[in-house]
Amino acid sequence: MKALIFPGQGSQFVGMGKELYDSRKDIKDLMESANDILGFDILTIMFSGSDADLKRTEVTQPAIFIHSTAALKAIDGLGATMVAGHSLGEFSALVANGVLSFEDGLKLVSSRAKAMQEACDANPSSMAAVLGLPDDKVEEICSTIDGVVVPANYNCPGQLVISGETKAVELACEKMKEAGAKRALLLPVNGAFHSPLMLPAQEKLAVAIGNTNFRKPTIPVYQNITTTAVQDPEMIKQNLIKQLTGPVKWTQSVQNMIKDGALSFIEVGPGKTLQGLVKKINSEVTTSSAI
Repeated sequence: MKALIFPGQGSQFVGMGKELYDSRKDIKDLMESANDILGFDILTIMFSGSDADLKRTEVTQPAIFIHSTAALKAIDGLGATMVAGHSLGEFSALVANGVLSFEDGLKLVSSRAKAMQEACDANPSSMAAVLGLPDDKVEEICSTIDGVVVPANYNCPGQLVISGETKAVELACEKMKEAGAKRALLLPVNGAFHSPLMLPAQEKLAVAIGNTNFRKPTIPVYQNITTTAVQDPEMIKQNLIKQLTGPVKWTQSVQNMIKDGALSFIEVGPGKTLQGLVKKINSEVTTSSAI
């Protein structure tokens, strides 16, 4: 069984999507419609903008979504029987299984990105990658820190990202190193994604999701919050909202997909990050890029 997986923020690069844009008229038309939907020329930033412009959350998230959905159109599904996305990638996954239209998905991603950027600007906050500690040890240390710091991304065994107030994250990193972590380093992000500090953004996203039509999926999506197959549109909505302040349980999601029969994971979108994580979760499955 094949699974399509969609990357999140951090997979972007200048030039992303240009080959897809040039490959087919229907893909070109789809990508050009994004400029009209967003109200600015995102394709120029994607194809030839600066790194700094592309790294702005309100640009990065729509750009990755556009690339992923264009790549999805190029492969036409490949007969996949399940989908999942890492954080932002969940929105691309919901286009792949028919829950969202491209236009509605892009509007939601744009709303989410703007709300997250506003929440980031309101609080000095950050994230850090912790390597070489068991998940439960990372969870334990976070719980002892004075201030907001929580596990945010369960990426693969031995790799967990924490998120929260900058001082709390820095203190947690020191404690992680003392506990034997191979590395505990701050990431170049200006916000605490998947933490309680995203609550103002969550409230805005909830309104946008409530005003959007979610159709019944053609195949199940394994969502970051539940880690299990979800097919009820109302549950999908609620899980998307919860994801903004809750952790991305990627390790557990991939494990459940394998348990349910996934043998091949195809990454649809920029980069190869998810393929690497899947291989670290289970080295026996096959991984590949869609394009």
